[in-house]
Amino acid sequence: MRIFPTLLLLLFGVLCLSCQPTAKIDQGRIEEEIATVLYGQMQFWNQGDIEGYMSGYDHSDSLRFASGANVSYGWQTTLERYQKGYPDQAAMGVLKFSDIDITTISDDAALVFGTWQLQKADANPWGLFTLLFRKTQNGWRIVHDHTSSADE
Repeated sequence: MRIFPTLLLLLFGVLCLSCQPTAKIDQGRIEEEIATVLYGQMQFWNQGDIEGYMSGYDHSDSLRFASGANVSYGWQTTLERYQKGYPDQAAMGVLKFSDIDITTISDDAALVFGTWQLQKADANPWGLFTLLFRKTQNGWRIVHDHTSSADE
């Protein structure tokens, strides 16, 4: 019957470990890091640098981008989509994000909601976005992007 005290000791150890306080999520730091990525993207866009803008996205084949009735997967596919839709600085216009709302889900995931607007010579399109950010080895990056246009 030596197994009973061993099991009891093991159960006590598991219970003690499960009662340890969990690390507190530093929501302020997470929000600051994500805001830095977003505003960095805005700066890259406004300089006409789509590849720099794409640095805010996870460089992965599992990146999901949804807009209108289209869903595409992969960093490269998303880059090519942007390059086709915005072939030059005039087409890109000046990007502005506003109404940013960051909800921390865990220490490695956050949901971001906001408004985007392009200021162009011939139009000022705008819309909404919902982004899922994940903490990657390269920092906070967008892994899912659902962007809508007010024209849709």
